[in-house]
Amino acid sequence: MLIRRERTSDLAAIDAVHRSAFADHYANAGSGHRSDHATTRPEPPEVDLVRRLRDHSGWMPTLSMVAELHDDIVGHVCLTRAAVGPFPVLALGPIGVRADAQAGGVGSALMHAVLGAADALDEPLVGLVGHLDYYPRFGFAPGPRLGIVPDQSDWTSHFQIRPLTAFDTEIKGEFRYADPFYEL
Repeated sequence: MLIRRERTSDLAAIDAVHRSAFADHYANAGSGHRSDHATTRPEPPEVDLVRRLRDHSGWMPTLSMVAELHDDIVGHVCLTRAAVGPFPVLALGPIGVRADAQAGGVGSALMHAVLGAADALDEPLVGLVGHLDYYPRFGFAPGPRLGIVPDQSDWTSHFQIRPLTAFDTEIKGEFRYADPFYEL
Protein backbone atom coordinates (compact mmCIF):
# COMPACT_ATOMS: atom_id res chain seq x y z
CA MET A 1 0.00 0.00 0.00
CA LEU A 2 1.19 3.48 -0.88
CA ILE A 3 0.01 6.60 0.96
CA ARG A 4 0.56 9.75 -1.12
CA ARG A 5 -0.84 13.21 -1.75
CA GLU A 6 -3.93 13.32 -3.91
CA ARG A 7 -3.57 14.31 -7.56
CA THR A 8 -6.09 15.96 -9.86
CA SER A 9 -6.42 12.64 -11.68
CA ASP A 10 -7.63 11.04 -8.39
CA LEU A 11 -10.77 13.15 -7.91
CA ALA A 12 -13.29 10.67 -9.38
CA ALA A 13 -11.70 7.80 -7.44
CA ILE A 14 -11.84 9.84 -4.22
CA ASP A 15 -15.55 10.49 -4.80
CA ALA A 16 -16.02 6.74 -5.30
CA VAL A 17 -14.13 6.00 -2.06
CA HIS A 18 -16.42 8.22 0.01
CA ARG A 19 -19.51 7.02 -1.83
CA SER A 20 -18.58 3.41 -0.99
CA ALA A 21 -17.35 4.11 2.54
CA PHE A 22 -20.48 5.94 3.66
CA ALA A 23 -23.23 4.40 1.47
CA ASP A 24 -24.53 1.98 4.10
CA HIS A 25 -24.54 4.68 6.77
CA TYR A 26 -27.00 6.79 4.78
CA ALA A 27 -28.90 4.02 2.95
CA ASN A 28 -31.89 4.20 5.28
CA ALA A 29 -31.48 7.78 6.48
CA GLY A 30 -34.72 9.67 6.34
CA SER A 31 -36.54 7.03 4.34
CA GLY A 32 -39.46 4.94 5.36
CA HIS A 33 -40.86 2.01 3.45
CA ARG A 34 -41.16 2.97 -0.19
CA SER A 35 -43.88 1.47 -2.24
CA ASP A 36 -41.89 1.65 -5.47
CA HIS A 37 -39.02 -0.41 -3.97
CA ALA A 38 -36.54 2.02 -5.47
CA THR A 39 -32.93 1.05 -4.89
CA THR A 40 -31.41 4.48 -5.46
CA ARG A 41 -29.26 5.41 -2.50
CA PRO A 42 -28.79 9.00 -1.44
CA GLU A 43 -25.37 10.51 -2.16
CA PRO A 44 -23.38 10.53 1.10
CA PRO A 45 -22.69 14.15 2.11
CA GLU A 46 -18.98 13.38 2.50
CA VAL A 47 -18.66 13.25 -1.30
CA ASP A 48 -19.91 16.83 -1.68
CA LEU A 49 -18.04 17.97 1.44
CA VAL A 50 -14.66 17.04 -0.06
CA ARG A 51 -15.57 18.88 -3.29
CA ARG A 52 -16.62 21.99 -1.36
CA LEU A 53 -13.53 21.90 0.83
CA ARG A 54 -11.29 21.85 -2.27
CA ASP A 55 -12.88 25.15 -3.34
CA HIS A 56 -12.51 26.76 0.10
CA SER A 57 -9.63 28.85 1.43
CA GLY A 58 -9.17 26.29 4.23
CA TRP A 59 -8.13 23.58 1.76
CA MET A 60 -4.61 22.29 2.31
CA PRO A 61 -3.53 20.23 -0.72
CA THR A 62 -0.44 18.93 1.09
CA LEU A 63 -2.71 17.31 3.67
CA SER A 64 -5.13 15.51 1.35
CA MET A 65 -3.89 11.96 0.99
CA VAL A 66 -4.95 8.77 -0.73
CA ALA A 67 -4.21 5.12 -0.08
CA GLU A 68 -3.29 3.31 -3.26
CA LEU A 69 -3.30 -0.46 -3.47
CA HIS A 70 -2.15 -2.07 -6.72
CA ASP A 71 -2.70 1.23 -8.62
CA ASP A 72 -6.23 1.48 -7.21
CA ILE A 73 -7.35 4.28 -4.85
CA VAL A 74 -8.96 2.59 -1.84
CA GLY A 75 -8.88 5.35 0.79
CA HIS A 76 -8.77 9.11 1.31
CA VAL A 77 -8.27 11.52 4.21
CA CYS A 78 -7.90 15.27 4.38
CA LEU A 79 -7.06 17.92 6.94
CA THR A 80 -8.31 21.46 6.46
CA ARG A 81 -7.66 24.76 8.18
CA ALA A 82 -9.78 25.32 11.26
CA ALA A 83 -9.42 27.67 14.22
CA VAL A 84 -9.58 27.77 17.99
CA GLY A 85 -10.28 31.43 18.60
CA PRO A 86 -7.35 33.28 16.99
CA PHE A 87 -5.19 30.16 16.69
CA PRO A 88 -4.95 28.34 13.34
CA VAL A 89 -5.39 24.59 13.80
CA LEU A 90 -6.51 21.65 11.66
CA ALA A 91 -9.72 19.66 11.27
CA LEU A 92 -9.77 16.05 10.17
CA GLY A 93 -12.34 14.79 7.78
CA PRO A 94 -13.63 13.17 6.08
CA ILE A 95 -11.65 9.96 6.14
CA GLY A 96 -13.02 7.12 4.06
CA VAL A 97 -11.98 3.64 3.01
CA ARG A 98 -13.74 1.84 0.19
CA ALA A 99 -16.07 -0.83 1.59
CA ASP A 100 -14.16 -3.69 -0.03
CA ALA A 101 -10.89 -2.51 1.57
CA GLN A 102 -12.12 -1.86 5.12
CA ALA A 103 -10.65 -3.68 8.13
CA GLY A 104 -7.33 -4.13 6.37
CA GLY A 105 -5.35 -1.31 7.96
CA VAL A 106 -5.98 1.31 5.26
CA GLY A 107 -7.67 3.76 7.64
CA SER A 108 -4.90 3.40 10.21
CA ALA A 109 -2.23 3.95 7.57
CA LEU A 110 -4.01 7.09 6.36
CA MET A 111 -4.34 8.41 9.91
CA HIS A 112 -0.68 7.86 10.75
CA ALA A 113 0.45 9.45 7.48
CA VAL A 114 -1.73 12.56 7.70
CA LEU A 115 -1.00 13.14 11.40
CA GLY A 116 2.72 12.73 10.73
CA ALA A 117 2.55 15.18 7.83
CA ALA A 118 0.67 17.74 9.96
CA ASP A 119 3.21 17.35 12.75
CA ALA A 120 6.09 17.85 10.28
CA LEU A 121 4.43 21.12 9.19
CA ASP A 122 4.48 22.31 12.84
CA GLU A 123 0.70 22.37 13.12
CA PRO A 124 -0.41 22.46 16.78
CA LEU A 125 -3.42 20.14 16.80
CA VAL A 126 -6.08 18.29 14.87
CA GLY A 127 -9.74 18.32 15.89
CA LEU A 128 -12.63 16.12 14.79
CA VAL A 129 -16.09 14.91 15.61
CA GLY A 130 -15.87 11.14 15.45
CA HIS A 131 -16.25 7.67 16.88
CA LEU A 132 -15.15 7.43 20.50
CA ASP A 133 -13.73 3.91 20.11
CA TYR A 134 -11.71 4.54 16.93
CA TYR A 135 -9.84 7.83 17.22
CA PRO A 136 -8.29 7.50 20.71
CA ARG A 137 -5.92 4.84 19.33
CA PHE A 138 -4.30 7.69 17.35
CA GLY A 139 -3.88 9.92 20.40
CA PHE A 140 -7.19 11.80 20.23
CA ALA A 141 -8.77 12.83 23.53
CA PRO A 142 -11.98 14.65 24.41
CA GLY A 143 -11.50 18.31 23.50
CA PRO A 144 -12.95 19.71 26.74
CA ARG A 145 -10.10 18.01 28.68
CA LEU A 146 -7.74 20.38 26.86
CA GLY A 147 -10.02 23.40 27.17
CA ILE A 148 -11.22 23.20 23.57
CA VAL A 149 -14.91 22.83 22.75
CA PRO A 150 -16.77 22.67 19.44
CA ASP A 151 -18.83 25.65 18.34
CA GLN A 152 -21.84 23.33 17.98
CA SER A 153 -22.83 22.10 21.45
CA ASP A 154 -24.45 18.93 20.11
CA TRP A 155 -21.00 17.81 18.85
CA THR A 156 -19.41 17.95 22.32
CA SER A 157 -19.85 14.27 23.21
CA HIS A 158 -17.86 13.13 20.12
CA PHE A 159 -15.49 16.08 19.77
CA GLN A 160 -11.83 15.08 20.07
CA ILE A 161 -8.43 16.74 19.81
CA ARG A 162 -5.03 15.31 18.89
CA PRO A 163 -2.26 17.59 20.17
CA LEU A 164 0.86 17.57 17.97
CA THR A 165 4.45 18.46 18.85
CA ALA A 166 3.84 22.21 18.32
CA PHE A 167 0.82 22.21 20.67
CA ASP A 168 0.70 25.12 23.08
CA THR A 169 -1.44 24.93 26.21
CA GLU A 170 -2.53 28.53 25.58
CA ILE A 171 -4.68 27.22 22.72
CA LYS A 172 -8.06 27.10 24.40
CA GLY A 173 -11.57 28.07 23.41
CA GLU A 174 -14.06 27.33 20.71
CA PHE A 175 -13.11 25.14 17.73
CA ARG A 176 -14.46 26.20 14.33
CA TYR A 177 -14.33 24.08 11.19
CA ALA A 178 -13.98 25.48 7.66
CA ASP A 179 -17.33 26.82 6.41
CA PRO A 180 -18.22 23.83 4.16
CA PHE A 181 -18.68 21.63 7.26
CA TYR A 182 -21.63 23.82 8.26
CA GLU A 183 -23.23 23.68 4.81
CA LEU A 184 -24.04 19.96 4.93
